[in-house]
Amino acid sequence: MSDRRKVLFVTDLAYQARGRRYCDEDIFLSSRLRDAFDMALCHPLDAASLMDAFDGVVVRNSGPVLHYQKENDAFREQARARGTRIYNPLSGRGDMAGKQYLLNLTASGYPVIPTIDRPEDLHLLPGVGQYAVKPKAGADSIGLTFVSRKQLDDLIYDDVLVQPRIDFRYEVSFYYVDDVFQYALNAPDPERRWVLEPYEPTDADLAFARRFIDWNTLDHGIQRVDACRTQEGELLLVELEDLNPYLSLDLLPERTRDFFVESMTSSLHRFLDTVPRL
Repeated sequence: MSDRRKVLFVTDLAYQARGRRYCDEDIFLSSRLRDAFDMALCHPLDAASLMDAFDGVVVRNSGPVLHYQKENDAFREQARARGTRIYNPLSGRGDMAGKQYLLNLTASGYPVIPTIDRPEDLHLLPGVGQYAVKPKAGADSIGLTFVSRKQLDDLIYDDVLVQPRIDFRYEVSFYYVDDVFQYALNAPDPERRWVLEPYEPTDADLAFARRFIDWNTLDHGIQRVDACRTQEGELLLVELEDLNPYLSLDLLPERTRDFFVESMTSSLHRFLDTVPRL
């Protein structure tokens, strides 16, 4: 009898993401993980009914959960009730739990794009030409609009966040497995978010990203810290993705890609060995 762990790999291979090939990334990653685990792939809507037959569930490029929010909530509830090992663990404090963390980080003075959700807090935002209004449950820029300061006076603040539209030089993403930095990529053109290039972070860049990894207190899993570089040179957090961050593995040198796969494999082994099934 094989002592290899059985892993259910959750992915939506048919999801059409702008500028990204979800299916290619997950086909590659699951094929490499097969070297260490017995793998099966399933759609996110099938995960709850299948997960009991596996030692753990890896949630990868499953698409924005707002498209199936009710089913995702049920999956999370059933996983907690059954003690199912979910990777990333469901204790994430970033995007996994919604956008409230942007408000919390703003209030705590972290280097994040200033974020509010009440009209009485408008004074906390800098005066800029436009403001971004986005749903608290949004993802992939779904529901994002830009408005003027005057239009904010008539805005209905139910379930939306407001941020200044930052004039930034570029975006940069830092990728972690557990709490170990793996690589960084940046988008030199602000108008082309997913046209990425390898990026060599400075010590200051890594110290910036580390603050959010430490804040999230996620012992296992994959995280992506998205930031923008302002015209003044400051990094500001855009998003802390701890649910199903796209990894852009196809853009990495082979050695970096192999290192990531090895890191994830080791992390998943540790997770399945140390996190008890209730």
